[in-house]
Amino acid sequence: MPEIVLATLNAKYIHASFGLRCLRANLGELRARSALVEFTIQERPLDVAERILALEPKIVALGVYVWNVAPTTELVALLKRLRPELVVILGGPEVSHEPEVQEIVRLADCTIRGEGEGVLPEVCRAVLAGGTVPAKVVQAPPPELAALTLPYDEYTADDIAHRLIYVEASRGCPFSCEFCLSSLDETVRAYPLDPFLAALERLLTRGARHFKFVDRTFNLHLPTSRRILEFFLERMAEVGAQSSGTVPVPSGVETAPLPGSHLPATVHRPPSTLHRYPGLFLHFELVPDRLPPELRELLARFPTGSLQLEVGIQSFDSEVTAAINRRQDLAKLEDNFRFLREHTAAHVHADLIVGLPGETVAGFAAGFDRLVALGPQEIQVGLLKRLRGAPIARHDAPEAMVYSPAPPYEILRNRVIDFPTMQRLRRFARYWDLVGNSGNFGETLPLFWLGAPSAGALRVAESLRFPLKDAAVAASSPFAEFLRFSDWFYAREGRHHGLALSRTMERVFGFLVEERGLAPAAVAAALVRDCARIGYLEVPVAVRPHALPEALAALAARRGTVAPNAKRQARHRGE
Repeated sequence: MPEIVLATLNAKYIHASFGLRCLRANLGELRARSALVEFTIQERPLDVAERILALEPKIVALGVYVWNVAPTTELVALLKRLRPELVVILGGPEVSHEPEVQEIVRLADCTIRGEGEGVLPEVCRAVLAGGTVPAKVVQAPPPELAALTLPYDEYTADDIAHRLIYVEASRGCPFSCEFCLSSLDETVRAYPLDPFLAALERLLTRGARHFKFVDRTFNLHLPTSRRILEFFLERMAEVGAQSSGTVPVPSGVETAPLPGSHLPATVHRPPSTLHRYPGLFLHFELVPDRLPPELRELLARFPTGSLQLEVGIQSFDSEVTAAINRRQDLAKLEDNFRFLREHTAAHVHADLIVGLPGETVAGFAAGFDRLVALGPQEIQVGLLKRLRGAPIARHDAPEAMVYSPAPPYEILRNRVIDFPTMQRLRRFARYWDLVGNSGNFGETLPLFWLGAPSAGALRVAESLRFPLKDAAVAASSPFAEFLRFSDWFYAREGRHHGLALSRTMERVFGFLVEERGLAPAAVAAALVRDCARIGYLEVPVAVRPHALPEALAALAARRGTVAPNAKRQARHRGE
């Protein structure tokens, strides 16, 4: 039985805890006396406690994050009630800040603040030698990355077969965006590159194909970025002579721009090739306004279905970004974005935040429309979170920022957006995820803002003081049209979770016909094409009378066959 159990509650099974693997790899001689056990937040804390206690450990070290702090608090209370002598150690970003006000810290024996690879072994040695923890709260200094044991051998064969593999080439961020905990980092530290690439090679030979880099600024240091990209490109090279064989694109990873963008209908795409390691899929987070020619050339060489780029924009309002110490050159950002969409096959995921200090609904709406025009495949709309320790707290009083007291501490209202409006935007984000980001409505989504502004969008814009031209030649606002849909949908469903795809399709059809005044046959045709594309063979009852019989017959003929599915989890590898 292990004397030390390292455990956490992941958001989903597909997410492997990178932090716990870093800790276990650096336990030294204690590693052989430890075990790594992972759960999910869907499991009951009582059941988790039972499984941990069945291992009869002397020490339990738990990773605590904003998404799991509530059930982990319950878990710690159960463990200490059932085994008072059990030593419970906490770590992770959620307990590294403001520990004095957290119930979970009060319940535990020791909390390690910061990166724990150097401190956790010392605490465990003291306890196993018959002593006690050195202090209730221990501050861990940042370790020298060159001195750490890399964690990649901690991934098991089962992890490689079924989970997302997280890797990091560096820690820290040079920027000071106040909503992010990385703004507290003083420097960016890099791992020695040769051992890191050797570890990736071992993962590849063991069968790993999907890598998510957790570096906050992958393209910060050009020589490092180039070597990593070249490393993977070499392993995507054709085997032997030129071959016409292709590698299947990961299910649902599409290269078309977001419907409604201003990109040309066809752009140059690198061809897929027969890979030495077929199926490689990489995720990087990029600084949006830093893409020199050397990186452009390398990114353009990646074949379709192999590369996802997360581009954090957050806001297009320069006054708002200046107020939160976020530095970005919007002209360069847009130029880089256009390059990625027009000259690479990368799947581009872009982020915007609702509720930043000083940003009005009109300002957010303008930014959303501007981003739609740039044509990413996905726009992630997130509400601002007041993460513990993040400098965004300095705006609480002047901007009247009010956050939920429960994790993940999302914004409820502020000086320029009241609570009812914030709730409307929260629903907008959810329905956008359901329709705009799901991959299920690629053909139908452009119909929401096709042509001139609708009467409903004009009313929405007027109510929110969002200027919207009503001339017949004016293009409509994707934000205004989709917010109108969001309001309409919620008025009829009263919820935005637990909705079946068929129900959502029926509502989309009803809105576009009843509210936007589009021809039922045109909307039905788009929805049937979407059904065919994603392999969904049950066309909703309300849509069927308006669809072409031959299109319905073609779908019916596919029953019993294996059809691709563009579910978001398949497209984005668990994100």
